[in-house]
Amino acid sequence: MHKIKTRTLTLIALCIALNVVGANVALMLKLPLYLDSIGTVLAAAVFGPVGGVLAGGVTAVLNGFTDLYAWFYLPVQLLTGLVAGWLYRRFKPGNWRTNWWLALAISLPGTVVSTLITVALFHGITSSGSSMLVQVLLGTGMSKVAAVFLIQIMTDYLDRLITVYVVALVYRVLRYKLPQAN
Repeated sequence: MHKIKTRTLTLIALCIALNVVGANVALMLKLPLYLDSIGTVLAAAVFGPVGGVLAGGVTAVLNGFTDLYAWFYLPVQLLTGLVAGWLYRRFKPGNWRTNWWLALAISLPGTVVSTLITVALFHGITSSGSSMLVQVLLGTGMSKVAAVFLIQIMTDYLDRLITVYVVALVYRVLRYKLPQAN
């Protein structure tokens, strides 16, 4: 039986707390970003897909207590953790030349799933600040699916780009301060 180290459990708990705080700040300020996946991607970078999925899943459940929409987007958090974990097995954070496409690769699968959830379940309107942007596009005559996807791809990519850069910085510090965490 594999014993989980206290350091591992503590770091995953910190990643979850980072996600919850980020999500609630974005929700309260009605930002067109989500800020709920920095911890998920960090856990994926340090512990692989299992760490990312665990952090993302617990985050979605906890965020559901302050924003009911979060429970419906649980598959997006799981997918983000899984994809980030797979990518970070091959490419370590910190290479500034690869961050832009890592952010794109991490965000695309979740964007497709979140667009489907937003359109099918909520008709384009959720609690996030990006819903206001969707309404602007709908006002121009754009179809609901196209408007939601266009806003999702832009906001998800920007959110993941910020996330990947933050994770690269934190990962560097963790590798220096806690070399045995990897």
